Amino acid sequence: MSVLVAQNVSHDFGGRQILEDASFRLNKGEHVGLVGANGEGKTTFLNIITGNLMPDSGNISWCNHITTGYLDQRSTLTPGKTIREVLREAFAHFFDLEKEMLAAYDKMAAADDDEIARLMEDAAEIQDILDHSGFYTIDAKIEEFANGLGLGDIGLDKVVNELSGGQRSKVLLTKLLLENPMILILDEPTNYLDENHIIWLTRFLQNYENAFILVSHDIPFLNNVANVIYHVEDATLTRYSGNYDDFMRMYEIKKNQLEAAYKKQQKEIADLEDFIARNKARVATTNMAKSRQKKLDKMDKIELTKEKPKPEFAFEYSRAPGKYVIEATNLVIGYDEPLTSPLTFHVDRGQKIAIKGVNGLGKSTLLKTMLGIIPSFDGEVALDYYAQPGYFEQEHDGSNQTALQEFWDEFPALTNNEVRRALAKCGLTNEHIESQVRVLSGGENAKFRLAKLMQNPMNLLVLDEPTNHLDPVAKDVLKEAVRDFKGTVILVCHEPEFYQGVVTDVWNLEDWTTKVI
Repeated sequence: MSVLVAQNVSHDFGGRQILEDASFRLNKGEHVGLVGANGEGKTTFLNIITGNLMPDSGNISWCNHITTGYLDQRSTLTPGKTIREVLREAFAHFFDLEKEMLAAYDKMAAADDDEIARLMEDAAEIQDILDHSGFYTIDAKIEEFANGLGLGDIGLDKVVNELSGGQRSKVLLTKLLLENPMILILDEPTNYLDENHIIWLTRFLQNYENAFILVSHDIPFLNNVANVIYHVEDATLTRYSGNYDDFMRMYEIKKNQLEAAYKKQQKEIADLEDFIARNKARVATTNMAKSRQKKLDKMDKIELTKEKPKPEFAFEYSRAPGKYVIEATNLVIGYDEPLTSPLTFHVDRGQKIAIKGVNGLGKSTLLKTMLGIIPSFDGEVALDYYAQPGYFEQEHDGSNQTALQEFWDEFPALTNNEVRRALAKCGLTNEHIESQVRVLSGGENAKFRLAKLMQNPMNLLVLDEPTNHLDPVAKDVLKEAVRDFKGTVILVCHEPEFYQGVVTDVWNLEDWTTKVI
């Protein structure tokens, strides 16, 4: 049974065809992974099926009485509420029922016998719904889900205004899972989750009885939770059964078959054109030539998918710093309270370090403190005099400027062509370059910021969750760039498969934290 059907959907954005005559179906209980390169239109498709964006043509139909929950890359929270209050909103309809039941009991004091009987019946019915829904164990369920996704480490009484972008995303995801909709729609849910929380989410989705549509560039995660893959490429959606690895095998087979058919057809076309050219002028053979021409005109030409240009990432090494690029003595990081015990360490020239640990321990805070962006809570930390850092920040709100203008403002010595070439090198198209930065997808925004980072020579490369939103091809290219960089690297990343084989050391912040984990 199909719970969602999209038929012949087309959508154009800025003169570029995002979807063309695309069709999609979601059957009851299916776990769908929606995959494709950055900028191919995955988020656009999700916005169309959820009604946030009208397609140029086509039909979207959901089955009756469906409930959906959508976590996108730009979801927001209501300011002023605590995490607990936001999570309790997931059960708002049950709290409304409880109010209705209590109101019924209040009315009984002034009601006649018939009215009391009716009110008692209504109250009993509501009570039965609340009992069977687990209403009286809601707080325990909230604690279970919150701890599973790392919110317990933050504290459920913390006001959402004080949260980082990554923490806000976790609150939204937790609330959505608590709502238990018939259809879950998740756009990059593993961003900002560490390994333990991804494991919890994986188990949750594996056991999820309802259907979901998931956009993710985390291949191990996709392999573990998806049983159907939809691939979006060149404005077309194609359905494959199985997980991501199954899709890749079938995609390669299909690609090879198409290439073989293309070569065979090209030879046939060449033979026909050769025959026509040699025989059309001769009276004896002109009819045969015309026949071949008709056959050629009617031929359904095979077109190969254009190879997408790979982004090119490379970080220019400046000059050698001192032996110790960073030195810390009794360093304590934190804002209003300490996040670590006193730390004494040094980062050697040429060392490549991955920093891991559950979210909320202060990995980003440690990076900013080492770079001198924020002061230490206590102790001392110093950058080498000759250190030239390049810093990729985890979170960045886009501006209203176009990517071209923002880049040019930052590097005014470049020509228009040089700016366009630098952005194109990182995989951004003309459409992206001339779009406002704030409307770029997460992957496009990351590539834009990497393009800016690459403009300045450096000897210390600091990357905070650089793989969030990047597609597998871009991740592989970035991994090679980090491996090839001759300088020092400090990297925060929740994907071990990205930093393994690249870094020389792994620091676990859980060994240094003052928090109880």
